[in-house]
Amino acid sequence: MRLATYTHEGHVRCGVVAGGMVAPVHGDLLGLLRQGRLDVEPTGEPVPLPEVRLLAPFQPPTVRDFVAFEEHVEGVRKHVDGRAGVPDAWYDAPAFYFTNPYAVIGPHDDVPVPPGCQDFDFELEVAAVIGRAGRDLTPEAAREHIAGYLIMNDWSARDLQSREMQVNLGPAKGKDTATTLGPWLVTADELAPYRDTDGFLRLALTVTVNGAEVGRDLLSNMGWPFEDLVAYASRGTWVRPGDVLGSGTCGNGGCLAELWGLRGRQDPPPLRPGDVVEIAVEGIGAIRNTVVAGVDPVPLPKARPRLRRRP
Repeated sequence: MRLATYTHEGHVRCGVVAGGMVAPVHGDLLGLLRQGRLDVEPTGEPVPLPEVRLLAPFQPPTVRDFVAFEEHVEGVRKHVDGRAGVPDAWYDAPAFYFTNPYAVIGPHDDVPVPPGCQDFDFELEVAAVIGRAGRDLTPEAAREHIAGYLIMNDWSARDLQSREMQVNLGPAKGKDTATTLGPWLVTADELAPYRDTDGFLRLALTVTVNGAEVGRDLLSNMGWPFEDLVAYASRGTWVRPGDVLGSGTCGNGGCLAELWGLRGRQDPPPLRPGDVVEIAVEGIGAIRNTVVAGVDPVPLPKARPRLRRRP
């Protein structure tokens, strides 16, 4: 089943997508996730998809973004600090950071350039959505806690990210302006036929900028399947319905920074207003966002060194 959130005739609705149509259902998608009620029946007449505007499927309470593709780590590391290879620590566990749930946008919304950013970038990802609460899960148990999947684009201000991470904290303003989710939630059972013998989802991933292909990969090139990501996220804490867990950026052109690292130059160039980024994922669908001009940053003074007094 595919569940979308959309506007039609001035109303926001949740609906079931099938055959190029969307039919409304009672409730909102986050509420249905929390109730464990995704197997819903339409309550109204279907409408052709071209007649509606798709929104983000729901506003998640939390968004974790992993870094599960070895090839991506290798290319971006080369871009950031000029070092080859992958850090040994990457292989130990699926690292992630929390990104901004208030920055979630829809599959066709415009994306503003972050204030002060010159090196704007996309990230081609797939995300799992939690449908049942749990903690300290095994990977085997974690599969039953995944309600479904959607496409994720973790838009990135590479110049801001590189500078702030010199403080040895994770990305903040470099990842804070927009995260696209959509075009809808595809329930986990729909993607079961794509699961390989090792438990990975073998989905084809592509990204284009202004119609020209930039990246192509397989989701099954992840270092860990999604069940492992959920199990690790639940270690010592809770995952709850509506939580979003991104795969991290795929390899082979899943973002511009990876290609910049491998090629030693900004080729292709950073995104600019007017650029159109389209991501397609086999078995899920496609999202398409246009980059627009952002606002100028509100100036802040540098830190003021202080005379270190003590009480």
